[in-house]
Amino acid sequence: MKDGKQVVTTIILARGGSKGLPGKNIALLNGKPLIAYTIEASLNCKYVDRTIVSTDSSEIAEVAKEYGADVPFMRPVELSGDFANAEKCLLHAVNWLSENEGFFVDIVSYMQVTDVFKKKYMLEECIKVLLDNPDIESSFVGYKDHKNYWVKKGDNYVRLTNSGNMDRQKKEHIYREDTGLGCATRIKVLKSGRRLGDKVVIIPNDDVASSIDIHTEYDLWLADQVLKAKRRTIND
Repeated sequence: MKDGKQVVTTIILARGGSKGLPGKNIALLNGKPLIAYTIEASLNCKYVDRTIVSTDSSEIAEVAKEYGADVPFMRPVELSGDFANAEKCLLHAVNWLSENEGFFVDIVSYMQVTDVFKKKYMLEECIKVLLDNPDIESSFVGYKDHKNYWVKKGDNYVRLTNSGNMDRQKKEHIYREDTGLGCATRIKVLKSGRRLGDKVVIIPNDDVASSIDIHTEYDLWLADQVLKAKRRTIND
């Protein structure tokens, strides 16, 4: 906390290695590197004090700086493998900032590079929930779905909701966790080894395009088609 104000920092994780789509984080989408969409979403959020990119790639670091993000360190190799734990990477960034710069973070905002269909309200509302209510530990975007979902327990299948064959408007909704589109969490939650706390608020999202998570050439193509369609709609 600085001068009585909670410090909010976005930490964007973007390692260099990617098997499904080589160079994924800086692959071009509509003429712009993928990581730029997330950097811009953070820079355009009025509640964010600083936007950090954590990467092990000098190439990604240069692109990130070009679009306005800070890259104060290079991520260590032990946190850069295929199975790197996001929570550990976020905590590493927070600890590095406090130990090397004396910069202390109260709230971490988190988004994923591969989720490009972010809307301005998403991150802003996630952060505002925590700023306004000290009892809430985390807030994140969730896609509000009316479909019926089942889970297998032992030899049986169990319905996750009790809405059955009710009309869609009357069903009990289920939310898909979309932290990649927007998430804010208190530093104490990260220090406990988790990204999300127990007391949460979900910010509803109803954009079906937000289900596109870019990890393959096809995902990249699909995202490009959606962006083109959205532009046509705006211009019509």
